[in-house]
Amino acid sequence: MHAQPTQTTHPTPPARPGDQGLPDRRPRSWRQDLSASVVIFLIAIPLSLGIALATGAPLQAGLVAAAVGGIVAGLLGGAPLQVSGAATGLVVVTAELVQRYGWRATCAITALAGTAQLALGAARVARSALAVSPAIVHGMLAGIGVTIALGQLPVVLGDHPNISALENLAALPSRLADPHPAALLVGGITVAVVAGWPRLPGRAGRWARTLPAPLAAVAAATAAGVGMDLPRVNLPQWELRVLPALPDGPVLGVFAAVLTVTLVASMESLLSAVAVDRLRAARTDGEHPPASLDRELAGQGAANVVSGLLGGLPIAGGAIRGTANVKAGAATRKATILHGVWVLVCAALLSTVLELIPLAALAALVMAVGVRMVSFAHIKHVQRHREFPMYAATLGSVVLLGVLQGVAVGIAIAAFLSLRRLAHTRITVDAERDYHRVRVNGQLTFLAVPRLSRALAQVPSEANAVVELGGSFMDHAAYDALQTWSNAHRAGGGWVTLRGRHGRPIAEPASTHVCRPWTPWHNHHCTRTTAATKPGVKHSGDQQLLGGVSAFQRNTAPLVRDELARLAREGQTPSQLFLTCADSRLVTSMITSSGPGDLFTVRNVGNLMPPPGSDGTCDSVGAAVEYAVEVLKVSSITVCGHSGCGAMQALLDTSAPEPGAPTPLGRWLRHGRPSVARMQRIGRLGRGEVALADRPVSDDVERLALVNVLQQLDHLRAHTCVARRVAEGALRLQGMYFHVAEAQAYVLDERSRTFAAVRPEVLDAV
Repeated sequence: MHAQPTQTTHPTPPARPGDQGLPDRRPRSWRQDLSASVVIFLIAIPLSLGIALATGAPLQAGLVAAAVGGIVAGLLGGAPLQVSGAATGLVVVTAELVQRYGWRATCAITALAGTAQLALGAARVARSALAVSPAIVHGMLAGIGVTIALGQLPVVLGDHPNISALENLAALPSRLADPHPAALLVGGITVAVVAGWPRLPGRAGRWARTLPAPLAAVAAATAAGVGMDLPRVNLPQWELRVLPALPDGPVLGVFAAVLTVTLVASMESLLSAVAVDRLRAARTDGEHPPASLDRELAGQGAANVVSGLLGGLPIAGGAIRGTANVKAGAATRKATILHGVWVLVCAALLSTVLELIPLAALAALVMAVGVRMVSFAHIKHVQRHREFPMYAATLGSVVLLGVLQGVAVGIAIAAFLSLRRLAHTRITVDAERDYHRVRVNGQLTFLAVPRLSRALAQVPSEANAVVELGGSFMDHAAYDALQTWSNAHRAGGGWVTLRGRHGRPIAEPASTHVCRPWTPWHNHHCTRTTAATKPGVKHSGDQQLLGGVSAFQRNTAPLVRDELARLAREGQTPSQLFLTCADSRLVTSMITSSGPGDLFTVRNVGNLMPPPGSDGTCDSVGAAVEYAVEVLKVSSITVCGHSGCGAMQALLDTSAPEPGAPTPLGRWLRHGRPSVARMQRIGRLGRGEVALADRPVSDDVERLALVNVLQQLDHLRAHTCVARRVAEGALRLQGMYFHVAEAQAYVLDERSRTFAAVRPEVLDAV
């Protein structure tokens, strides 16, 4: 057994262009989207009304923004799980516009800002948002989460929240000393149900968990609050707003207002889209294409145009609602759209029902969402990458100053740290017994070239030298200086070794040939042992192997030692099981671009998966699958066949001994008989069950290799542990075929029984 990852269960047809939601598992995705839409609807209603109240706009404007943001931005946007509504980052700006120009003029400014966003989206300038560091994005999310929790806790305690997080924090002791018992009870029930619902035991618990925890929590809290004197949801009557009017004021002032709304709403939406997309990628192992930020910007523009014309608040994507959407299990953009529909329906028809919900229950629900946005896993991650100052500065600034101000502070800290790391380089020279050691701590840029040259000049002309590069970056000026000195030192009779210290990969002057792990051994001196390089000594296979190991210790081990040490401490946590053939031409790490700890690999002759009930000789494969599924909790299993498979040829060769003959190979190959029978059955029926999307199947050996992948997937599903986790939605199965001569991988779409080639341009075009 060897460790490595996978990909899919029931591969789905390619998504429509632009529909970048999670895989559409039809009935299941509809259930996920429906429950998620209810959750974000419950969050959006009080949030939208609260924002409208804070800006001085009519309360209906918040509902208009929530409905339009959900439906219009949900349909047209490029981030399918992003939820748009009244812009939290524009509360102060909108309040100032309402006070200066009046509500109707503010609506016109909103529509004009939407038009500007449409133009920016068409100009394709939104990709610059990807330059933001993940530490800043996660710090922003955490800061928003803290602000939410501090803002909603007073409501849970039966009081009214203050404007700022600091005021809420300062007033917390007095509120805790004198809470409202009924509100505290309702809030406590909500938090308890949200926390405990996923852990309900037994069959009854499994059935109960089909109802989303937030919905169950609100329902339980509402039932508990019947008859209590509590503040409850209060929806105003729906009124059609008058059409917006052009602002009455200086043109430059109006232009500045439109520009401000455009920039703030766009930045808030794009940053939120990046944050929500990262959460989605983490939940699905990054298997889906990233959000289209240009399309998202255009979708936000269309939503602002419609909202302004209907009398709604300015709209932006919100990390609060988007994060709740992902956490609630949304699969596609349907959740966002449905939440907008629910806002419309409830505002028009069901206001009486919603008015039964205590505000303390909704506040506790939103508070729980805010607490979960502070991820300790992200804190550990940024600490490991020495980016905690950016994270902490962003978090604190978001809480103290606001979302955009916090992001600006985070970007400033990031720029300062980057410049400091580039400029702060320490170079020392130590004379040891047999050689001189030159240590470089920090990044090698043109700023460090003078110090590097002075240090290298201290090495005697014919001395042995070891240059340890402790950074991870080297610009061209430093590279050229190091290469020039290295060549001159070698020409003068000296010996030079360049290596990365602490296993960090770094570019170095290319003075000798270095084989990669999959380079053919023949004719490469770097994989030969010393004895094999002597005249008259034949270069044998075992010497090749030892030479390869020696090359690994010299070139690769220093680069992976830290990562392997971490895996040794923490244990393996691969997300994928890769079942493939033992053929030496299949280098799994190469064709999957994986490294240590990524794939849990099972290899055997013919990539066979014996079905349950097979004799004990098959226990090794079954045990590996059971270990991967039950112990390692892999999220996917891939069965990979390949071209020119000797096992498939043996199964088709009528002159060869019958599979099942009393030899180890014959006994093993009998597990390939169902694949042969399946292919023959297909032939008798006159239809092709499998096909390659880009070209015809070349011969029967290739056809059997493709059919065999399908058959082994069926055998996998027959195993109890696999079937159970597939039914739970926790495990996906995927078929793959690798054509050796073409160096081309094909992925199976089980619905069409077609293997489609994986093309680089498909990823590049997203």
